[in-house]
Amino acid sequence: MNVNGKTRQHMSGQPGMAELLLVRHGESQGNVAATLAHESGAHVIKVPARDADVELSATGREQALALGRLFAGFPEDRRAAVWSSPYLRARQTAELAVHTGGWTTPVTLDERLRDRELGILDMLTSAGVEARLPQEAERRRWLGKFYYRPPGGESWADVVLRLRSLLADLDRSYPGQRVLLVCHDAVIMLIRYILEGLTENELLDLAASTAILNASVSRFVRPDGTGPWQLESFNMADHLMSEGVPVTEHAGDANVHPR
Repeated sequence: MNVNGKTRQHMSGQPGMAELLLVRHGESQGNVAATLAHESGAHVIKVPARDADVELSATGREQALALGRLFAGFPEDRRAAVWSSPYLRARQTAELAVHTGGWTTPVTLDERLRDRELGILDMLTSAGVEARLPQEAERRRWLGKFYYRPPGGESWADVVLRLRSLLADLDRSYPGQRVLLVCHDAVIMLIRYILEGLTENELLDLAASTAILNASVSRFVRPDGTGPWQLESFNMADHLMSEGVPVTEHAGDANVHPR
């Protein structure tokens, strides 16, 4: 249940997390391959491994190290519990950043933070879907990104269900504390949807106009772990720019609204 950014637990008065940091993984080899495939008009993305096993690119490792140097500047009382998607690109980002930052915090993996599963569309570009699966392409246009579920995959609404479960568990486990999540661009968008109580259209407008940058940081806060969440910063990559580390933007399909 979500009413104006409040979860069921907090409407009952029980405190939960006081601060939530959201980090997108560094640039991955899959990001690079997907961008090249889209730019060339290819139908298939030549990824080197299954989605869960795709590693960071060399640039992605630089970004994760820069993220760690940002973390090194956090005072002891600002350090957070760290949870990560089990997908290798996210896990590598979390582990490199935590180690470089000098945090002793263990990285907890949770499959609910994994990227959206694409099912039959996996490894296909938009051009590939249009050419090889025209009926699915039309169904995706008709339903829009929030409700479209490819065969064998997930809709964004499906991902929201697992994220609600995760956030409730984190609230129970870390009352009044800070938690950092290392995950994926769609997951960050959908956590915003949950915490801010966005409508489908507000979410899709945001997704159509905003690309979550690799190794960017977004921050939500609420006093004492109660009341509505406040978005303090979103999609920040100053820690990369200040060190001359490349800022990379690998966005998904911007045609997200039903039509």
